[in-house]
Amino acid sequence: MDLVVPCIPCASLHRQLSSPKRSIFPSISFKCRRKTTSELRTPVSVTIPNGNLSPPSILTHKVTVHDRKQGVVHEFLVPEDQYILHTAESQNIALPFACRHGCCTSCAVRVKSGEIRQPEALGISAELKAKGYALLCVGFPSSDLEVETQDEDEVYWLQFGRYFARGPIVSPDFRKKLYILICNK
Repeated sequence: MDLVVPCIPCASLHRQLSSPKRSIFPSISFKCRRKTTSELRTPVSVTIPNGNLSPPSILTHKVTVHDRKQGVVHEFLVPEDQYILHTAESQNIALPFACRHGCCTSCAVRVKSGEIRQPEALGISAELKAKGYALLCVGFPSSDLEVETQDEDEVYWLQFGRYFARGPIVSPDFRKKLYILICNK
């Protein structure tokens, strides 16, 4: 039997339209037409032979996230072929994020133990990856994993601070243009 879980937009729409306060279409039954699949489009299924649950065909790993800002520890299972952030959100676990494309440092974590695969993490350098930094939005667990959220500004500074260490970049004729602008007022 396939695991059929309504997608978030369909479940939300169904709740809104079938609530007693807003029963717009009380006799219409909504069914999500999308099948639940992983980010890499591998179907996630659970078979039930003789009433016993068998493990999914995709390996899953326990992910523990220490959210420093919220002071909370989240533990959840993530299939090896799904993004950690995406899976956390599907389980109603709120973690920091911004771009969802691996280009910023909002969802940056430091790996305490375990392994993470993040081929699309453009927001952190190979140097930071080697030091144990990762991005949850484009990270796949390769083993049981324990991570700790990081302050976005700290990671951003580690990533790009060397470019701003001498102060802001100013063009040579900037002072001259500024002087002319001020004197003409």
